Amino acid sequence: MKNLTLKNITEACRGTFHGDCLLLSREAAGVVIDSRKVQKDYLFVAIDGVNVNAHKFIPDTIEKGALCVVSHEDLGETDFPYILVESTGQALLDIAKLYRDSFDIKVVGITGSVGKTSTKEMVASVLSQKYKVHKTLGNFNNEWGLPITIFAMEEDTQAAILEMGVNHFGEMRRLSTVASPDICVITNIGVAHLEFFKTKEGILQEKTQMIQDMKRGGAIILNGDDELLCEVGPVKGVTPVFFGTGENSQFYASDMESLGLKGTSCNIHLPSGDSFRCIVPLPGPHMVSNALAGAAVGYRLGLTPEEIKAGIEGLPSIPGRNHIISTDRFVILDDCYNANPISTKASIDVLGMAIGRKAAVLGDMNELGENAGKLHYETGAYASSHEIDLVCGIGKLAKELVRGALEYGNSHAVWFETKEDFFAQADHLFKDGDNILVKASHGMNFPEIVEYLKGV
Repeated sequence: MKNLTLKNITEACRGTFHGDCLLLSREAAGVVIDSRKVQKDYLFVAIDGVNVNAHKFIPDTIEKGALCVVSHEDLGETDFPYILVESTGQALLDIAKLYRDSFDIKVVGITGSVGKTSTKEMVASVLSQKYKVHKTLGNFNNEWGLPITIFAMEEDTQAAILEMGVNHFGEMRRLSTVASPDICVITNIGVAHLEFFKTKEGILQEKTQMIQDMKRGGAIILNGDDELLCEVGPVKGVTPVFFGTGENSQFYASDMESLGLKGTSCNIHLPSGDSFRCIVPLPGPHMVSNALAGAAVGYRLGLTPEEIKAGIEGLPSIPGRNHIISTDRFVILDDCYNANPISTKASIDVLGMAIGRKAAVLGDMNELGENAGKLHYETGAYASSHEIDLVCGIGKLAKELVRGALEYGNSHAVWFETKEDFFAQADHLFKDGDNILVKASHGMNFPEIVEYLKGV
């Protein structure tokens, strides 16, 4: 890995090197925090988990051929090299910053309350029409995941798309300092993580911190349909550009035609005056918004309208995120990766496009703070008002969701305390030809429900 000599690593994380000084010119072949993934000449950063002291695995990593170890514990005299630091978590970020800065590439930073990952995938699909693209791996978007994503960049990478997720004040600056984005994209400001941010204005404050670390000459791309983002003015001398469904945005969509669960056909308009008809291949109006974000980034980085169109229409679906699965009995809308009130209502909108009977299997939405009950109730009421035929709520918080569905006129709303309770009755709940949405917060492990429905 270029630039990652032990000397540079030690300086970057302000550590103290212990070992043979002749090793300082050696370069790490990789950087990991999982001792099981250590290979020859890798650097192992010993980050302690909630219940695990990673330092106890250091001997195993040396036996596997690790070049060096980063530790916040003084290991004393050892027969292997190590770098002593104050905090291995901060050291990981510092080393990732060192590696990121060794690349002369365009970096797109993406954040927002909802739609970060689907927007990342759209931007990657568009940019891959012209560049070799590296993107955030899965959901590796936090203070451990972002560095791991950066360390996976190959030396011929031309553009990187880095997703940044936060749920506490101060986290964004630690991430964006490492990412140093050339282009800052914010998808929306919703009610995710209200338990920690308290208000949507607090979320806006934290998300927009990313812009403070934008490189000189960079671009700010914001959702013009969002009531808070549309009011953001120039930052660091850069005037934001907006994407949205209204013509007040520089990148906008018109003449939208729903194709049901097959997506949306629309015209996409660019600031140059060019426009093109395309099919956004995943269902829901929010996917059109993601396509516009992709168009804005692609336009900024010099793609032609034809390349942007090809990137949008070539977008692959991802398990857990608006993923359509057709079985012999059902059409399953697998959107179970995560959930909050905004994303769940958007998924209900998508389900409403389906032809035939519609069922929603919804679980707890976490980190909503003191208004969690009210927000679940409102989501259940929303499902009833959008003519969802069957609502299944699973989890303690989802009890309020079912109450909302029942009180707003849906007599076919059923609550289950656990997934096991649901499985015991599921055979009697669904009919052949049903369209079934599956969605809940990540910790609910709803992929189990998707797998169950695929097999019945």
